[in-house]
Amino acid sequence: MARRPIKVLIVDDSALVREVLSRGLALDPDIEVVGAAPDPYTARDMIVRLRPDVLSLDVELPRMDGVEFLRRLMPQHPLPVVMVSSMTESGKEVTIRALEAGAVDFVSKPTSDMSSGLRQMLIELRTKIKIASTANVAHWKHSRRESRPAVPKGALLETTHKVVAIGASTGGTEALREVLAPLPAQTPGVVVVQHMPPDFTRMFAERLNRVCLMEVREASDGDRVVPGRILIAPGDRHMRVRRSGSVYLVQLSDEPSVCGHKPSVDVLFRSVAATAGGNAVGVMLTGMGADGADAMLAMREAGARTMAQDEATSVVYGMPREAFLRGGAQRQVSLGDIAGRILSALVDEEGR
Repeated sequence: MARRPIKVLIVDDSALVREVLSRGLALDPDIEVVGAAPDPYTARDMIVRLRPDVLSLDVELPRMDGVEFLRRLMPQHPLPVVMVSSMTESGKEVTIRALEAGAVDFVSKPTSDMSSGLRQMLIELRTKIKIASTANVAHWKHSRRESRPAVPKGALLETTHKVVAIGASTGGTEALREVLAPLPAQTPGVVVVQHMPPDFTRMFAERLNRVCLMEVREASDGDRVVPGRILIAPGDRHMRVRRSGSVYLVQLSDEPSVCGHKPSVDVLFRSVAATAGGNAVGVMLTGMGADGADAMLAMREAGARTMAQDEATSVVYGMPREAFLRGGAQRQVSLGDIAGRILSALVDEEGR
């Protein structure tokens, strides 16, 4: 039996943009545009009436911006949302806040070569709408998930020889916030690959830094991986961990994409397997695809403790599923429990 098309509602204040997006999405037979709204108030009524599967939502809207709309929408009517973002600094900031408020993903409006840029944006939007249609956003109903305090069983050693490596993609911005915020200030160094475009990773790191006990920053080539520091891979560079004497450093490179991504979780995890071995902890969070799944197996075979986010709490259960099925993740863990499991793995040698 043929699967019905994905019903999409477009929300944008520009009549021209609504028309362009409607025509562009309609080129895919798996997508049906069921309506287009000029503002959140009209969108609210159309959501109730048309029951779309996915919302395409402009970041900057009249009467109520996209973030405030999401904050009101998601607790009452959870719906997968793909933001359409501008590349201005304010547009990037609002986009990051929208992801924190429940948006699944975003695409950026073209800034130059409008004809070619628009075609590429529509291709990306169609792809991300299909991914979003599979997203699990049910946890936003009525109330937000609450992070549980992460308290290790024993004293957390301020050690330079352990590394925590985390990979994430779709849905990862909010998952990372929940995992990283409770970690104590002197947790061993953390390195993160989150699939995200350039500049957005810098802004994402800055926002995480405001809520985390550890220092969070976008990585620069040669940065040391030390206790109390979280390094986020830049959106257009691969990141590896290498050892220099008694310390770990990150190395950034501009090589081609791996597993379809740059930065790639696979690149990071393989370097951690080779460099840190049994002194590493690997975590795979929500995301589409299989980036890093085989490399997590290499980490486990090198002696690292590994885990993957479980299906119930993953926005998109792709990367965690593959990491577990291929043998890389030793166990699947609820998002709210991951921070505590990381700390336990760092201080407890049992269960390797």
